[in-house]
Parts: sequence; structure tokens; C-alpha cells
Amino acid sequence: MARTRRQRSPQAWLNQIFRAGQVAQGNIIRRSMASIQRFASPDALEAEVRRRGFHMAVIGDQFVILCNQTGTIHVVC
Repeated sequence: MARTRRQRSPQAWLNQIFRAGQVAQGNIIRRSMASIQRFASPDALEAEVRRRGFHMAVIGDQFVILCNQTGTIHVVC
């Protein structure tokens, strides 16, 4: 018998991401574009990042979220 995966709402899925221990420690989390598009949406992720006062970058096919609320970020490219 095949298992069925319980579908979560996009907001529930995003909440799960932001409950990770890395978030509580102010670290970085990353998720692939494919998983964001599958379980939520890039717009919903961006809204949640902004709501929490975090910062996000899109690098290749990854969303990289800086889980702190510092006002200054120095980026070297």
C-alpha cells in the first residue's frame, strides 16, 4: 500500500521552515527554487522574509535567507 503525504498549506510549510533551529540562532537557511515553487511560492516566501525583518538573496537556483535583523549587510562579489 502506498503512503499518501498529507498536504500542508503553503503558510504551514513556510512556518515549518522558519521554526528550524538555524533560524533561532540567527544563521542562514536555504531552499531550492523548485521546493519553494512546489510547496508555496516565491512571493509568499518574500513576504514572510520581509515580515520577519530578515534578508534574502537569490543565488542560482537557491533562495538564501539571512535569519537576523541586522540593518547592515556587506556583500562582496
